[in-house]
Amino acid sequence: MRSLDLKFPDGGQEARSAGYIMLALGMLALAGVLYQYQGATDEVAYWDLRIASMDSRTGRKTKPLVSPAQGGREIKQEIRRANAVLSEIDLPWGALFDSVEYATSPEVALLAFQPDAAGRTMRMGGEAKSMAALLDFVSALEREPVLKDAYLLKYEVKQDDPQRPIIFSVMASWIEAS
Repeated sequence: MRSLDLKFPDGGQEARSAGYIMLALGMLALAGVLYQYQGATDEVAYWDLRIASMDSRTGRKTKPLVSPAQGGREIKQEIRRANAVLSEIDLPWGALFDSVEYATSPEVALLAFQPDAAGRTMRMGGEAKSMAALLDFVSALEREPVLKDAYLLKYEVKQDDPQRPIIFSVMASWIEAS
């Protein structure tokens, strides 16, 4: 059998150089990606540790520092306070404010508005330019459909002011909306 004499085009040295360059670039890209991956995992570990330490700190603060017998009383007091807040939130705020706004005139300035959810009453304080304006305000409150039993608790004329405004306090009850 005869030996075959095959001849390939010679590009060996140039092809090998390009291959080595591509391999080096690939290795550099891989090293860059691995470096970024390591930085990201370090940052995730850092934030996980911070969250765990914050959770442990807040967990320590919420643990009761009293005996179970005292804790029961404190829990009941907290529940009563929470129920009081909820009853205040549950007030018919819109209707109350609208009624007071409709009753108020330019001669009357309200300075305080204090509702009592348990008694369904509200106490208002303010200043009026005259006694007639104050009495008109109380009458207008009484005519409002949401309010009842509006009356003047106290009043005082400011003698040191040249306009002599009247400082007053009014109490009114509201009707439970059905």
